Amino acid sequence: MKPEDLLIPRREGLYCPPGDFFIDPVRGVDRALITHGHADHARAGHGHVLATPQTLDIMAIRYGADHAGQTQGAEFGETVRINDVTVSFHPAGHVLGSAQIAVECNGLRIVASGDYKPRPDPTCTTFEPVACDVFITEATFALPVFRHPDAAHEISRLLRSVSRNPERAHLIGVYSLGKAQRVIRLIRDAGYHQPLYIHGALKKLCDYYESQGTALGDLRPATVETGAKGDFAGAIVLGPPSAFGDKWARRFPDPLVSFASGWMQVRARARQRGVELPLVISDHADWDELAETINTVAPGEVWVTHGREEALVRWCEMQGIAAKPLHLVGYEDEGD
Repeated sequence: MKPEDLLIPRREGLYCPPGDFFIDPVRGVDRALITHGHADHARAGHGHVLATPQTLDIMAIRYGADHAGQTQGAEFGETVRINDVTVSFHPAGHVLGSAQIAVECNGLRIVASGDYKPRPDPTCTTFEPVACDVFITEATFALPVFRHPDAAHEISRLLRSVSRNPERAHLIGVYSLGKAQRVIRLIRDAGYHQPLYIHGALKKLCDYYESQGTALGDLRPATVETGAKGDFAGAIVLGPPSAFGDKWARRFPDPLVSFASGWMQVRARARQRGVELPLVISDHADWDELAETINTVAPGEVWVTHGREEALVRWCEMQGIAAKPLHLVGYEDEGD
């Protein structure tokens, strides 16, 4: 069997003919295997969904309990047979419940990594390399310019700013799944135990992370209707980036706008968003981590998807590793 017989790109996403299923399809299909709960990978409307129990919970929180006709949970390391194919889920380190999916048939193994982050994260299971014949890697930050600093260093910059600007509210833009909970946990690990204020859009997923063992400390609603504007002076407030352009953000005292994202390494992006304190905190692998992961996994071939595909394909070829871009569409950077 050739790799192209086991997984092929289609309009709906990666398709497995012998298993008759899709991985992270971008539209409704009969059978979907889902790597993680971000909206560009996990969509409602499938007939049957196989994913980790945490990803299924997250999909239910975001889309409702009836988001699929049927659901089936697979724990990390568990093997599931689908027609002539065996599949297994392995930690991706991206967000809670995120998984790489290993697809095997007739002695051939392809690992679809989804989105992944090798560096440890206290809010999710750490990435585990999986030996395979073909490794399908993301390429979100696949340019040599992207080398992410230590996340704890970025949080120390935030807390220094809070200390130096006691009259201002620090508003941090964080995506609701993964980034919000990781930033909160990093703030706690840095020794900040005062109340943190969160936009209502973050509450359900923060509650879920707490139920799964991630302690987030004292979280309070970031509402100003019931108090004076100055009540949030010196406070740290977290909300989705989409909320920062509306009247919600303007209610806080002299807000100092921050944003936690790997894209904050690009100064032009920070300026475009009006970000005064960019925090380079990413839930994706950076350039060095992509290269290190490929070297560790040591696949015979690499397929590259969603991101800076051509640069990573070129790097693989220079290392003597066969590689090609998949040119899949519909995958954005919700969890960057």
